[in-house]
Amino acid sequence: MDAKPTAKVEYGVTPTHVMASMSGLDFVRAIFDGRLPCPPIMQNVEPFDSTAETGHVVFHSVPGFRHYNPIGSVHGGYAAILLDSAMGLAVHTALPAGTGYTTLEFKISFIKGMTKDTGPVRTEGKTLSVGRRAATAEARITDANGRLLAHATTTCLVFEIPKGT
Repeated sequence: MDAKPTAKVEYGVTPTHVMASMSGLDFVRAIFDGRLPCPPIMQNVEPFDSTAETGHVVFHSVPGFRHYNPIGSVHGGYAAILLDSAMGLAVHTALPAGTGYTTLEFKISFIKGMTKDTGPVRTEGKTLSVGRRAATAEARITDANGRLLAHATTTCLVFEIPKGT
Protein backbone atom coordinates (compact mmCIF):
# COMPACT_ATOMS: atom_id res chain seq x y z
CA MET A 1 0.00 0.00 0.00
CA ASP A 2 1.26 3.45 -0.91
CA ALA A 3 1.47 5.90 1.98
CA LYS A 4 0.00 8.72 -0.13
CA PRO A 5 -2.39 9.18 -3.03
CA THR A 6 -0.56 8.73 -6.32
CA ALA A 7 -2.94 10.60 -8.66
CA LYS A 8 -4.27 14.13 -8.47
CA VAL A 9 -7.77 13.98 -6.97
CA GLU A 10 -10.55 16.27 -8.14
CA TYR A 11 -12.91 17.48 -5.40
CA GLY A 12 -16.45 18.62 -6.00
CA VAL A 13 -20.12 17.77 -5.71
CA THR A 14 -21.78 15.46 -8.21
CA PRO A 15 -25.15 16.76 -9.47
CA THR A 16 -28.08 14.94 -7.86
CA HIS A 17 -29.50 13.77 -11.20
CA VAL A 18 -26.19 12.06 -12.03
CA MET A 19 -26.08 10.33 -8.62
CA ALA A 20 -29.75 9.29 -8.96
CA SER A 21 -29.11 7.71 -12.36
CA MET A 22 -26.54 5.25 -10.98
CA SER A 23 -26.70 2.35 -8.56
CA GLY A 24 -25.04 3.18 -5.26
CA LEU A 25 -22.21 0.75 -5.97
CA ASP A 26 -21.52 2.28 -9.38
CA PHE A 27 -21.63 5.78 -7.88
CA VAL A 28 -19.16 4.99 -5.08
CA ARG A 29 -16.82 3.17 -7.47
CA ALA A 30 -16.93 6.16 -9.84
CA ILE A 31 -15.80 8.42 -6.98
CA PHE A 32 -13.08 5.98 -5.91
CA ASP A 33 -11.66 5.61 -9.42
CA GLY A 34 -11.83 9.35 -10.23
CA ARG A 35 -14.63 9.32 -12.83
CA LEU A 36 -16.68 11.49 -10.45
CA PRO A 37 -15.29 14.10 -8.04
CA CYS A 38 -14.40 13.17 -4.48
CA PRO A 39 -16.60 14.98 -1.90
CA PRO A 40 -14.89 18.17 -0.63
CA ILE A 41 -14.91 16.94 3.02
CA MET A 42 -12.41 14.29 1.99
CA GLN A 43 -9.76 16.96 1.27
CA ASN A 44 -9.23 16.85 5.03
CA VAL A 45 -8.26 13.17 5.08
CA GLU A 46 -7.03 12.47 1.51
CA PRO A 47 -8.24 8.88 1.14
CA PHE A 48 -6.36 6.48 -1.14
CA ASP A 49 -6.33 2.77 -2.11
CA SER A 50 -10.14 2.78 -1.98
CA THR A 51 -12.31 -0.22 -2.87
CA ALA A 52 -16.05 -0.83 -2.89
CA GLU A 53 -18.22 -3.92 -3.05
CA THR A 54 -21.90 -4.21 -2.23
CA GLY A 55 -22.23 -3.34 1.48
CA HIS A 56 -18.48 -2.96 2.01
CA VAL A 57 -15.90 -0.19 1.49
CA VAL A 58 -12.25 0.17 2.43
CA PHE A 59 -9.97 3.19 2.14
CA HIS A 60 -6.71 4.37 3.63
CA SER A 61 -5.52 7.71 4.97
CA VAL A 62 -2.51 9.13 6.80
CA PRO A 63 -3.12 11.18 9.98
CA GLY A 64 -0.80 14.17 10.12
CA PHE A 65 0.18 17.18 12.16
CA ARG A 66 -2.55 19.22 10.42
CA HIS A 67 -5.12 17.00 12.19
CA TYR A 68 -3.83 17.81 15.70
CA ASN A 69 -5.99 19.15 18.51
CA PRO A 70 -4.72 21.45 21.32
CA ILE A 71 -3.46 18.51 23.42
CA GLY A 72 -1.01 17.28 20.77
CA SER A 73 -2.75 14.31 19.19
CA VAL A 74 -5.01 13.73 16.20
CA HIS A 75 -8.44 15.31 16.74
CA GLY A 76 -11.40 12.95 17.09
CA GLY A 77 -13.01 14.71 14.15
CA TYR A 78 -10.47 13.04 11.85
CA ALA A 79 -11.69 9.61 12.94
CA ALA A 80 -15.31 10.80 12.76
CA ILE A 81 -14.88 11.83 9.10
CA LEU A 82 -13.35 8.46 8.24
CA LEU A 83 -15.90 6.38 10.15
CA ASP A 84 -19.01 8.31 9.08
CA SER A 85 -17.84 8.27 5.47
CA ALA A 86 -17.09 4.54 5.48
CA MET A 87 -20.45 3.66 7.03
CA GLY A 88 -22.41 5.96 4.72
CA LEU A 89 -20.59 4.78 1.61
CA ALA A 90 -21.10 1.14 2.62
CA VAL A 91 -24.84 1.84 2.86
CA HIS A 92 -24.78 3.69 -0.45
CA THR A 93 -23.19 0.70 -2.23
CA ALA A 94 -26.24 -1.39 -1.30
CA LEU A 95 -28.82 1.07 -2.69
CA PRO A 96 -30.47 0.95 -6.12
CA ALA A 97 -30.45 3.84 -8.57
CA GLY A 98 -32.73 6.68 -7.54
CA THR A 99 -32.20 6.04 -3.83
CA GLY A 100 -30.23 8.12 -1.35
CA TYR A 101 -29.43 8.10 2.36
CA THR A 102 -28.52 10.42 5.18
CA THR A 103 -27.01 9.70 8.58
CA LEU A 104 -29.56 9.85 11.40
CA GLU A 105 -27.10 9.07 14.20
CA PHE A 106 -23.73 7.50 14.83
CA LYS A 107 -21.72 6.42 17.85
CA ILE A 108 -17.93 6.35 17.96
CA SER A 109 -15.65 4.59 20.40
CA PHE A 110 -12.04 5.79 20.44
CA ILE A 111 -9.70 2.96 21.44
CA LYS A 112 -6.17 4.20 20.79
CA GLY A 113 -4.97 7.71 19.98
CA MET A 114 -3.37 8.67 16.70
CA THR A 115 -0.43 10.97 16.03
CA LYS A 116 1.49 12.09 12.96
CA ASP A 117 3.69 9.03 13.58
CA THR A 118 0.84 6.49 13.41
CA GLY A 119 1.34 6.03 9.66
CA PRO A 120 -1.33 4.88 7.21
CA VAL A 121 -4.64 3.81 8.71
CA ARG A 122 -7.25 1.53 7.16
CA THR A 123 -10.94 2.38 7.45
CA GLU A 124 -13.44 -0.36 6.67
CA GLY A 125 -17.21 0.08 6.56
CA LYS A 126 -19.80 -2.71 6.37
CA THR A 127 -23.56 -2.72 6.25
CA LEU A 128 -25.43 -4.62 8.93
CA SER A 129 -28.97 -4.18 7.55
CA VAL A 130 -30.36 -2.28 4.58
CA GLY A 131 -34.11 -1.86 4.28
CA ARG A 132 -36.50 0.33 2.32
CA ARG A 133 -36.47 3.14 4.93
CA ALA A 134 -33.51 2.53 7.25
CA ALA A 135 -30.04 1.04 7.13
CA THR A 136 -27.43 0.26 9.78
CA ALA A 137 -23.68 -0.09 9.35
CA GLU A 138 -20.44 -0.34 11.28
CA ALA A 139 -16.88 0.80 10.63
CA ARG A 140 -13.40 0.28 12.06
CA ILE A 141 -10.11 2.14 11.81
CA THR A 142 -6.98 0.03 12.22
CA ASP A 143 -3.28 0.86 11.98
CA ALA A 144 -0.73 -0.88 9.74
CA ASN A 145 -0.31 -3.61 12.39
CA GLY A 146 -4.05 -4.31 12.48
CA ARG A 147 -4.54 -2.69 15.91
CA LEU A 148 -8.01 -1.23 16.43
CA LEU A 149 -7.90 2.57 16.81
CA ALA A 150 -11.63 3.43 16.70
CA HIS A 151 -14.95 1.89 15.72
CA ALA A 152 -18.49 3.13 15.15
CA THR A 153 -22.08 2.22 14.30
CA THR A 154 -24.71 4.22 12.46
CA THR A 155 -28.35 4.35 11.50
CA CYS A 156 -29.18 5.95 8.18
CA LEU A 157 -32.46 7.10 6.68
CA VAL A 158 -33.01 5.64 3.19
CA PHE A 159 -35.16 7.66 0.76
CA GLU A 160 -36.12 8.02 -2.87
CA ILE A 161 -34.33 10.89 -4.57
CA PRO A 162 -36.99 13.26 -5.92
CA LYS A 163 -37.14 13.20 -9.71
CA GLY A 164 -36.07 16.36 -11.51
CA THR A 165 -33.47 17.44 -8.92
